[in-house]
Amino acid sequence: MQKLHGKNLLLVGFTLFSMFFGAGNLIFPPFLGATAGTSAWPAFAGFAMSAIGLPVLGVIAVAKAGGLSTLAGRVHPRFAAVFTLLIYLSIGPCLAIPRTASTSFEMFTPLIGGGAAKQAAYSAVFFAIAFLIALRPDKLTDRLGKILCPTLITLIVVLFAGCLMHPVAAHYGAVQPAYTSLPAAAGFLNGYQTMDTIAALNFGAIIALNIRAKGIDEDRQVVRGTIHAGWIAGALLLAIYAMLTHAGALAGAALPIGESGANTLSALTYALFGMPGRVLLAAIFLIACLNTCIGLISCVSDYFHGLFPRVSYRAFAAFFSLASMVVSNIGLAGIIRLSTPVLNAIYPAAIVLIALSFVPQLASFPLVYPLAVGLTCVQSVTEALGNTGLSVPFWTDTVAALPLTAAGFGWLLPALAGLLLGLLLSRRKPQAA
Repeated sequence: MQKLHGKNLLLVGFTLFSMFFGAGNLIFPPFLGATAGTSAWPAFAGFAMSAIGLPVLGVIAVAKAGGLSTLAGRVHPRFAAVFTLLIYLSIGPCLAIPRTASTSFEMFTPLIGGGAAKQAAYSAVFFAIAFLIALRPDKLTDRLGKILCPTLITLIVVLFAGCLMHPVAAHYGAVQPAYTSLPAAAGFLNGYQTMDTIAALNFGAIIALNIRAKGIDEDRQVVRGTIHAGWIAGALLLAIYAMLTHAGALAGAALPIGESGANTLSALTYALFGMPGRVLLAAIFLIACLNTCIGLISCVSDYFHGLFPRVSYRAFAAFFSLASMVVSNIGLAGIIRLSTPVLNAIYPAAIVLIALSFVPQLASFPLVYPLAVGLTCVQSVTEALGNTGLSVPFWTDTVAALPLTAAGFGWLLPALAGLLLGLLLSRRKPQAA
């Protein structure tokens, strides 16, 4: 029986890391460090839970369940269809894919200048490259794992070494208002912005494809290899995030805090290395964002090709590349504003699905998944709509009064209530797994 191990396992782990580590992964840890200041590490602990722990668990959950549709289908087939579609659109042309181009372009503006025309030209070249590489999803391990991932890690280590040898400050900066109370909770919520948990629910299929391309055919070994690759990717993410958070916390003490982590990193690298630092940072962002863009185009195109097999994978990849190029031109700030309510609505349901999957016995209680996930969605969608100004009198106020809502965890009580009601009202099916 063939198993994935040694060099091949490491390469697949690098590939998964490359698919995860893109726009949000670069900009949010340093911004967290700069704004959390002396509370950076408690905030980082919360951030690591939602931006590393949940994505790794998501990869494992989907691998064990046999796919996102199977996992979400435990709630209801219609929920699985709608939820899966929303996730693919979020990590696809609506939010995540366009953000890869708009984020990396911001790093090039100090070098080439800004403006709508230059952003349009940059995004056209960026998505053309991503499209061409994504045409062979089974070759991502060779292209991401062997080449782009090691290059990216090397560049980030160079940046971190500069922070250690020539720190811009002797201590961390002051704590900003967002982190004065419950910094770990604030860090956890900021981890949503990486979008990695919802991306993890889809990356498993592409990773499994790459594992099979290595000659591993037995399903159990494919699942095992996917899980091990998840742990490797998680370890790399933890190390890189810690470096970026430390760098951001020092930058927050010595330099003006910008509107995003992109501004923070740009100011820091210029202070450390001058103009060559901006070239270094632009290279880091380009490689990281291109990695993730390629992985996302592959995942989304493969999913929609499965739904509509008469339309080729190549046609979907071309369509999503073009659509994402158009959306990317609204700019990074605009995309982040759009993503916040969407992620706040989707993420709690994804978290509850992942958590329930790690107690296999719960699948034998037919009402557990529908009630736990359903009540979670009621709260999260209501709160997300309320935050955009779309509210229903009395109902929105009632949901807002739930415990922990102010901290961003108002969905916890409905999820627990749904779990308990599901256990009480269900007649267990002993034959279920």
